[in-house]
Amino acid sequence: MATENHNRSVVIMGAAGRDFHNFNVLYRDDPATRVAAFTSAQIPGISGRRYPPELAGPHYPDGIPIVAEEALEEICRREAIDQVDFAYSDVAHEWVMHAASRAMHAGSDFHLAGPRQTELHASVPVIAVCAVRTGCGKSQTARYLSRYLAEKGLRVAAIRHPMPYGDLARQAVQRFASLADLDAADCTIEEREEYEPYIANGSVIFAGVDYAAILVAAEMEADVILWDGGNNDFSFIKPDLMITLVDALRPKQLTTHHPGETTLRLADIVIVAKSDAAELAQVVALEKRLGALLPDRPIVRAASPVVLDNPDAVKGKRVLVVEDGPTITHGGMPWGAGHRIVSTLPAVTLVDPRAHAHPEIREVFASYPHIGPVLPAMGYGAKQLAALQATINAASADVVVAATPIDLAAQIDLNKPVVRAHYHYADFGQPRLSELIDARLPVLGLA
Repeated sequence: MATENHNRSVVIMGAAGRDFHNFNVLYRDDPATRVAAFTSAQIPGISGRRYPPELAGPHYPDGIPIVAEEALEEICRREAIDQVDFAYSDVAHEWVMHAASRAMHAGSDFHLAGPRQTELHASVPVIAVCAVRTGCGKSQTARYLSRYLAEKGLRVAAIRHPMPYGDLARQAVQRFASLADLDAADCTIEEREEYEPYIANGSVIFAGVDYAAILVAAEMEADVILWDGGNNDFSFIKPDLMITLVDALRPKQLTTHHPGETTLRLADIVIVAKSDAAELAQVVALEKRLGALLPDRPIVRAASPVVLDNPDAVKGKRVLVVEDGPTITHGGMPWGAGHRIVSTLPAVTLVDPRAHAHPEIREVFASYPHIGPVLPAMGYGAKQLAALQATINAASADVVVAATPIDLAAQIDLNKPVVRAHYHYADFGQPRLSELIDARLPVLGLA
């Protein structure tokens, strides 16, 4: 790191996403601030690396170390850190304040950068789709909107919340329009789960690390930008229309997580997702709470219908269900769409993957004991992908139901047939989301 006179030293607590963006926007070009380190959480394999000098800028010729979050107090004391920035998402409010207590005990101030400080400004209209928790159905809603807007003759560019798990400098700006693009970028399972459905949708999607540069690239080929907000984070780009999803199956989590509560309070439209899977009384009670919190916001009921490619191949069989990873890990769900559809079929025996789990997958179950008898599609790297393959192949199942958005059988070598479960956005009453969007298009200059 360059030897300069600094007025403030900072550590950024993150998960290889919001933390990098906040650094780029707030600190990269600020000679008065020294960012001593990032700490890492949620995503395996990030700690021990460095934020590269190509992205960190001229004040950091050696880059910036990324260390395990467990070392927070140690680095705060050793480096005389003035301020700890909390910059990751999908965590309980209580967890955030525990982090604050740790920082303050080590002698540092605690800081949360909000939307006004960190949002970029686009030259074209921006529609953001966010959620109060991971696993609400945000991405399928964003993909529905990408199709709907494209059918109106608009050029749509989606920008996804970051998932840079590989070479950060190489991943500064990523554009995906084909499966070959994903192969060339050596995308992980988690990245493919988000990008592949857009490509199948005929859409182009951008992601990466440097969102100012990503925004410039997207603006060049878009009439409208669609922000697909990962976890439950608020948008990196100032939205002209903000849509926030809540989960009818998790009604107690409207205002329990950071920054999900922020995304809800920012909403112009609220979608009650999975209304088809919840009891009507539960949906009505949730809408009543929303009405008290946001009395002037329109509320849309949405469904998430699940369809199996070949139900007859599953009936009467021993079935291993593979679910979308983030939904049932830090998203907190015991299972997802795969379990939901398989449970409706006759004479199906669910195979619990724990009995034959590879040690690396056993660690995931130990970290997330709430997970039910399903297997999260973990694949943050080659080692974890191999562990996923070994677990599936060792399971005493006749067939695998894959409810991850990717073609799992194309990514790993399996010894069992795979039946895919697909799910998508659908309105579940009035008003319809398309009607609310149509009413906003003239205001956005997109009529």
